[in-house]
Amino acid sequence: MVFKKLLGAFGVGGPSVDTVLANSNTRPGLTLDGQIHILGGDHDVKIDQVSLGLVTRVEVESGDANYDSAVEFHRIAVAGAFPLGKGERKEIPFRFPVPWEAPVTDVYGQRLRGMTMGLRTELAVARAVDKGDLDPVQVHPLPAQERILDAFNRLGFRFKSADLERGRIYGVNQQLPFYQEIEFFPPPQYAGGINEVELTFVADPQGVEVILEFDKRGGFLSSGQDAYGRFRVDHATVDQTDWATVVDGWVRSASDRYSSLRASHGLHGGGYQGHGHGRGHSRGGLGAGAVVAGAGAGILGGMVLGEAMEDVFEGGDDFGE
Repeated sequence: MVFKKLLGAFGVGGPSVDTVLANSNTRPGLTLDGQIHILGGDHDVKIDQVSLGLVTRVEVESGDANYDSAVEFHRIAVAGAFPLGKGERKEIPFRFPVPWEAPVTDVYGQRLRGMTMGLRTELAVARAVDKGDLDPVQVHPLPAQERILDAFNRLGFRFKSADLERGRIYGVNQQLPFYQEIEFFPPPQYAGGINEVELTFVADPQGVEVILEFDKRGGFLSSGQDAYGRFRVDHATVDQTDWATVVDGWVRSASDRYSSLRASHGLHGGGYQGHGHGRGHSRGGLGAGAVVAGAGAGILGGMVLGEAMEDVFEGGDDFGE
């Protein structure tokens, strides 16, 4: 057990804290369980509140510049005010609910390149706050998300990267102020018309909204444009359809719709273009398709980071700064 000294709010000789998770692996909609161990320092203090918060890094667009910002996107108070005597030990058990929209960080036990997440412990005293302990958290996909990711892999899509972008998706009941994009390079059977595919999940207790963005290739006398697709998958029906067939249909329907729009409008230059989805914009959509899914999950291979893992929380103490 490694206690972290709390110097910022309490001064030298203040209490220490160590948060221990029973299991740092979780899924959207589940909980993170554990205990917060607090050790009193050289003098008595009164703790006003103990809180836990999930933090991650989000890409923010500001004019022509992009930058990463540490964002706390879910917080709960696990204890109210209590006195802490000199050298006293106190243990606080907790169950921290993970939001349904929490982004996926790990697939089949491997970290997705670009994803970081941690559970931060904060102690407040005399209106000051010390950020305390920061523990890495691994969020694994829901069954529906896992099967969609596996289907992309089975169809030959190659994982490119994953990130979180600040903003909201038009027409989706989105609770968090950001969304995750998982990007793929297409296999040869789609590469003639598509540069890459961006996949976004927005989950809730009943199911998952699946939003696809296709970066279209330009051709002779035509520029590349974007096409969009939005589909709904219910948790209860996740094992009823072949996922590879479903995902193949999603990709082809977007390509066909894009082509028919171009033909009906006689477009040779600009083509069809959806709305942007970054800061201050919203994604467009092809309409909600009632989709059920199934098929077993396979090894994602190139979808996950194959090199040696970097320390996810290198410099982690600047979260929220």
